Amino acid sequence: MLEWDAVIVGAGILGLSTAYHIKLSHPDQRILVVDKFNAAGQASTAKSASAFRCLFSSYTNYVLADSSIEFYRHLQEDLNVDLKLQWTGYLWLLNEADCDEVLPILRDLSKKDFEYNEYDEEELAQRLFMRTNLTNDEEAQMMKLGNVLKGIFIPKAGVVDADCLVKFYEEEFLRLGGEIKYGVKVENVVVEPCESLGIPGEPYFWQDSRIAGLNTSNGFIKAKKTILAAGAWIPQLLDAVGIECFIKPKKRQLFTIPAKDAELKQLLFTKGFNSVGCLPFTILPSPRILIRPFPNEGVFWLGYADNFPRAFKIEDDPQPEKNFYQYGIYQVLMKYFPQFKDCRPTSAFSGLYEINTLDGQPVIFEENDLIVVGGASGSGIMKADAIGRIATAIYNDEEYALLYGNRKFKVSDLGLKKRHVEQEKLLI
Repeated sequence: MLEWDAVIVGAGILGLSTAYHIKLSHPDQRILVVDKFNAAGQASTAKSASAFRCLFSSYTNYVLADSSIEFYRHLQEDLNVDLKLQWTGYLWLLNEADCDEVLPILRDLSKKDFEYNEYDEEELAQRLFMRTNLTNDEEAQMMKLGNVLKGIFIPKAGVVDADCLVKFYEEEFLRLGGEIKYGVKVENVVVEPCESLGIPGEPYFWQDSRIAGLNTSNGFIKAKKTILAAGAWIPQLLDAVGIECFIKPKKRQLFTIPAKDAELKQLLFTKGFNSVGCLPFTILPSPRILIRPFPNEGVFWLGYADNFPRAFKIEDDPQPEKNFYQYGIYQVLMKYFPQFKDCRPTSAFSGLYEINTLDGQPVIFEENDLIVVGGASGSGIMKADAIGRIATAIYNDEEYALLYGNRKFKVSDLGLKKRHVEQEKLLI
């Protein structure tokens, strides 16, 4: 039976970045990617807001994002790979509690040459035609919405086209001689003894054993290394063989609002923040509803990452909830931006975050010839290149990964046995 050097489960952004970097490192090895969908990036990657930022409370997450973003910049600006990357920036609107949480993080990062601009509430009200003072609004007080005291603008941030990014990794992986099989559903990982004795029912607990490949809808795929980059579906495969990964799935939703009148167009094409000439990717005060601009299409994407009491739940085809927008997002949004009065979504979609419940940082480790690549907690696109390089270093049995820009990263820091990272506080 043909044995692949490595089989990678998942043709999303993390799976393809990992496949590309492994193949780049081992041009003569046989590397296979399998995915249950019929094309690349069709699961959670396709349902992402496709935004990027370097603002994290954890310096580890900052390095992962910053090196990946610099690589994407290199692709678009130096190699002319059109990722539709736009430096819209992030605008973080802060109430009193947010200021107490975010400003100390920013001031610490500024010591490491991190750039940001501060705006006061009056300037924000003038620039965005928004309401910053909700003190006399009884409904806002009932909803416990705070006044906007400051706006923090982060210039090294923006939006990118997920399809274009996935296409780059897919095409380069195939160009290097990698292989992809779409429409292949993985049923389970296969455990075999390292040395078979031909005993029925082996391996037994006293035998050394390993993950030897996958049972799939297309039959058994044998591999020297099996790599799980299947996003929210990773724990399903690992639970069956007793491997913990601290990854849980949770639904996230995005709603599309067209800039159909003069006030919304004025907001969408806000000047003065960026060279694009549009509203930055904007995060409202707690609860942190996000506004993702699409100036080329004349629309906004609106979303909110709810936690309690949103269930951890795997859904093969997650659906957006009308009431989540109508009685949730809309009610908060209207208080700060009256321009959205009576706006209803023209479309909506939802996907799954693969949340690392330990600390909100990626989980990358190897156990018994199986490598786990996941736990991006909603920021997979902005860290994908770094994650692929770290997974490749594990595959190569290297202590350090070399991220783009010649930054060294100790791979065990994102593992489980010698994990050494900070708790991430700025997940949105």
